[in-house]
Amino acid sequence: MLRLILRILAWLRGGSLNLLLIAGVILIIWGILSPVGTVIWWLNQSAETFGIKKNPPEILPSNKGNLAARKSSPLNCYIIFLPGVGDFSGDELTPGEEFFLKGLVKSHPQCVAVGDVFPYSASNKSLGGERWLAPFWRFAEQAQKGPIAGNIFIKIRNLWRFAISLDYRYGFAYNQGIANAIIDRMNAQSPIPVNSKQPLKVILIGTSGGAQVALGATRYLKEWLKAEITVISVGGVFSGENGFAEADRIFHFRGTRDSIEDIGGIVFPSRWYWYATSPFNQARLQGRYAEALSGPHKHDGDEGYFGENLAADNKKYVDITLDKINQLPVWSKGASD
Repeated sequence: MLRLILRILAWLRGGSLNLLLIAGVILIIWGILSPVGTVIWWLNQSAETFGIKKNPPEILPSNKGNLAARKSSPLNCYIIFLPGVGDFSGDELTPGEEFFLKGLVKSHPQCVAVGDVFPYSASNKSLGGERWLAPFWRFAEQAQKGPIAGNIFIKIRNLWRFAISLDYRYGFAYNQGIANAIIDRMNAQSPIPVNSKQPLKVILIGTSGGAQVALGATRYLKEWLKAEITVISVGGVFSGENGFAEADRIFHFRGTRDSIEDIGGIVFPSRWYWYATSPFNQARLQGRYAEALSGPHKHDGDEGYFGENLAADNKKYVDITLDKINQLPVWSKGASD
């Protein structure tokens, strides 16, 4: 059956109208079934995993790395990058995204970058790791390099995970899963220091739907790590609910040619300024939320926030983004005060 579906998709790759019709049908089906994977994953976790019981678990592993080295580690900052909805897995960043993270670490050597969290899977599995549909998603990934077919399917699939992060019924499970994955990858990259003289900083950088997932995970990261949490949205689409009460600072950048970023401020009432009691507006009024133009960026692509084309001033689009984020007041000691 799967082979037949793949053959049909291969035949239709050149027909945009047919693809849009099929995408509409799949959109409905995925809308019904998308929470199932999260629920199954959640049921397989023990209550102790996320501190549901009275005594919360030890999130930081005591058996990983040398304890003395962890206490004296000069690292006190983790940069977590969560990509957009067109992503296939957490460890396949674009060249521009890799350049961006390397540039941040070069400018801030007290930080370590974590770029292998897939924000569209509560268990941090890439689409190629989904047992039954792995061949289909690999086909879709390859199709991204040609016609638009694969890109449509991957984006639709990931958009539903974005929606789960927002959902009041399933979001708590999904967002805890992402927070757990973030901590796991932080430890894998560099064991989280204990009893450090400087407060631990966690800087979540999300683009497109990754910004919403970053905000969804903020509550649990704040609770489990007792860290200073900063969320940086780069052309992000997000509601005004999750994460705004817990994050120490939230920054939002938008490109002058990014029409997708506007969606969040339009469709989510919690982002409307007259909804004064929403977490978004409370953070804004308290000075914990700020937004600014990043430059002449589109939402994605070669002229997007991490694009490697040259802009009018002869700078790469990714360099413009890097410069803007390097200027934020989050890198120095006591930045959130």
